Amino acid sequence: MRLPALLAAAVAALSALAGCSSDEPARPGVVTAGLQEPGTLLPADVDDQAGRFVTGALWTPLADYDPATGKLTPRAAASITSTDRVTWTVKLRPGMKFHDGSPVTAQSYVDTWRAIAGENWEVTPVLTKSLRAKQITAPDAATIRLVLDRPSSQVPAWLSAPGLVPMPASVLASHDWNGFARHPVGDGPFRLADGWAPGTGGTLLRVAPAGELATEVDLRVGDPVEQYDAVRDGSLDLVTSVPGERHEAMHTDFADRHTTWPLPEAGYLVFPTADPRFADAAVRHAFALAVDRSALEAGPLAHQVDLAHALLPPADAPGERTGTCRPCSFDAAAAKSLLGQSGFTGPTTVYFDPGAGQWTRPLAAGLTTALGVPVTAAQRPDGQTDGPSTVDLNLASASPADLLSALASASGYSDAGFEQDLAAAESASTAAEAGQLYRVAENQLLRDLPVAPLWTGHGHAVWSPRLHDVTAAAFSGIDLARLSV
Repeated sequence: MRLPALLAAAVAALSALAGCSSDEPARPGVVTAGLQEPGTLLPADVDDQAGRFVTGALWTPLADYDPATGKLTPRAAASITSTDRVTWTVKLRPGMKFHDGSPVTAQSYVDTWRAIAGENWEVTPVLTKSLRAKQITAPDAATIRLVLDRPSSQVPAWLSAPGLVPMPASVLASHDWNGFARHPVGDGPFRLADGWAPGTGGTLLRVAPAGELATEVDLRVGDPVEQYDAVRDGSLDLVTSVPGERHEAMHTDFADRHTTWPLPEAGYLVFPTADPRFADAAVRHAFALAVDRSALEAGPLAHQVDLAHALLPPADAPGERTGTCRPCSFDAAAAKSLLGQSGFTGPTTVYFDPGAGQWTRPLAAGLTTALGVPVTAAQRPDGQTDGPSTVDLNLASASPADLLSALASASGYSDAGFEQDLAAAESASTAAEAGQLYRVAENQLLRDLPVAPLWTGHGHAVWSPRLHDVTAAAFSGIDLARLSV
């Protein structure tokens, strides 16, 4: 009598284990995706990977722009053209609608950009500091006309910024930005059903059926470690971040079902060039050579970054990139020798913004060891600092002009030749010419080194065997619209 009982117990145990492998049977066309909590779903203010992932499905940008080639791929725009690089004309695709049924017109963009320019959102500087249009008008429902205050070849890159997508007239009239972030209404391939539930997630529904492509995406906010394990065990289809403790296992667990892509994020060590102690470029080069970037990547940055190999990150870098970056390498002996020759004496402090202390403190400790001078870390105070600072930058557009200008400004660097190179690059008549001139400006910053490149961000994703055609882009992450099930 004991054998049947043992068999029954074994069957029950196997059934329980099988039940743990999946929360529910997979539904045709439905994808379950894990992500961390987005900072916001207001597209003009998004600065994190999770936010870009969701808003990238809810909105369609005017175009995609590849900074490496200068290639423009129209999306919501049918074309973005100019004959003199001062007056630009954007023609919209016909028939576009917001998810609430209202039409997307040229005036939708004009009114949205007016609202963005009046706020302090992440993408606001693209309009107010970069584009600097004297006039933005809508001559008709399908045409946006921009008149700049100088010739610029960078308009396609700026207008491709994902934060410059339109918002419907209802929120532009109410100014209820917080409410809109909870119930965003876009014009993209997916709409958000029932709004966003913080800490839980939401459901994306495809606006128009598309064969074997995903028709519904169940977005689940959760712990990245648990979500990684859930994809591996079969109870989740996709996770959009891989924690450091699973980084090595990813290559075995998901040999042909994982991907990485560059993010529009980068970290720098910014020197106060007006401070007499850091006015000598030799001192700045010594500090740059003393940074053990590999130790930061494997330690406090938890394999979420790549070591910097240039001043501009891959998401923002024009043209061919075979040149070497000597200040990007770690050479403690050369750093200590160079600092000794400069006559620099310690101690000094490296300052950081909130959230960056976890990797700045180890950086400062490594500088102390490599340079032989005391280097401490402290949160950046209000006002002027007396030492270098670490800076995490999130890029709002794919134009190298924005980042190069921001880096020079952050350090107080001023040079007539550098400014002339930036101006010449911006007014260049071809993408190839602009890319060459931006590389000249980048090389000058690497020579004078007001800022030292440290790392560039990258995204990870792993997925189940159910999914196919998984692709990712720097500013939008995983492309849910192309995902097939």
